[in-house]
Amino acid sequence: MRFRKTVSLVILVSMIAAGAFAQTVPAAKGKAEAPPPRFFDTAPEPHAKARLTVLYPSVGTLKALMALKEQGWLPTESIEIVGVHHAKEKTDYISAYKYVQDNKLDWIKFHVVSAEIGLADIYKPNAATKEFETIFAKSDGVIFFGGPDIVPAAYGEKTHLLTVIEDPYRHYLELSFVFHLLGGSQNDAAPALLDKRPGFAVLGICLGCQTLNVGTGGTLVQDIWSETYGLSFLEDAVALGQPNWHTNPWRRLDPLDKKLLPYMLHPIKLVDGGKLSAGLGFKATDQPYVMSAHHQAAGKIGKGLQVAATSLDGKVVEALGHAKFPNVLGVQFHPEFPMLWDAKTEYHFTPKDKDLFTVNGFLKSHSPSLEFHKKLWAWFFKSVTVT
Repeated sequence: MRFRKTVSLVILVSMIAAGAFAQTVPAAKGKAEAPPPRFFDTAPEPHAKARLTVLYPSVGTLKALMALKEQGWLPTESIEIVGVHHAKEKTDYISAYKYVQDNKLDWIKFHVVSAEIGLADIYKPNAATKEFETIFAKSDGVIFFGGPDIVPAAYGEKTHLLTVIEDPYRHYLELSFVFHLLGGSQNDAAPALLDKRPGFAVLGICLGCQTLNVGTGGTLVQDIWSETYGLSFLEDAVALGQPNWHTNPWRRLDPLDKKLLPYMLHPIKLVDGGKLSAGLGFKATDQPYVMSAHHQAAGKIGKGLQVAATSLDGKVVEALGHAKFPNVLGVQFHPEFPMLWDAKTEYHFTPKDKDLFTVNGFLKSHSPSLEFHKKLWAWFFKSVTVT
């Protein structure tokens, strides 16, 4: 029996070193758990496939990536995914490990960062610096996904009554990684990793866009409706009109209506000559609809970043490009939501709307909305595979 246990331990250690997925599943009750996955410790370099690092590799994130694969936009034959997170994050990543194993997704790996990072350490060399350098050296692109509000102290402000702090360690890790990647006004003398590879691809989605901004020295509007528009009540937010809803106020006013769109489809205004117009081949007059789910947005713009899109009234930043690094983009909306491709589930915007719509049908009928999403992902994945 002892011999069998010894053999099992040897096999387990071998699988961990090879990046196998059995490493990520907790041990059976009464047995010691396997060590956290550390793919980049032994990741081969050079690598046969392009390697895309994903921050916040939750089950929801993985399902969004699967949806992009099913649409034919994520070429897993040429790109592998490495999910990176901090050991102290609140998300249940064990479920994500199991999702990958159960679905035999051998193109997805994981790496857990355990280095201690706090508010005082974010914008300078810290315990995670060497790890950031390794991840960068062994990757071809990074995506920072959506999530909860950033700790305002990270951008030098007090905490608004409507700001909700849920997962500080996630923000410490991601903000510091952005600072190491792009540099920031917090420490102008600090080198940016992308100086070594200016074509490296970085995409920030919703919270990820805000993280790009804060990580480079920018700030956030902590609540759009109250700070930007001076409103105190949801009914007044409704009166702003749907183009200025960045999440659906009716979901809070009428929570029993299950047909209400849980987020918001609204048009954006592309900055002439910016990343989302000239960069993707659209005209500044195009106003594609996007899916939003946020109450915060970029305030003061971070070092090197440039506004690439706004709300129609110009008051809310919807996208950020970079003046120096051509493949860096932050979008305040969600181009990855699987519901964008759903042609069956029906919704309405308000309880008064009699006609229902599918999100995919809505995008198709509001040109160039669907084409905009396709081109965005085509551009990003091409940027990953050619760097």
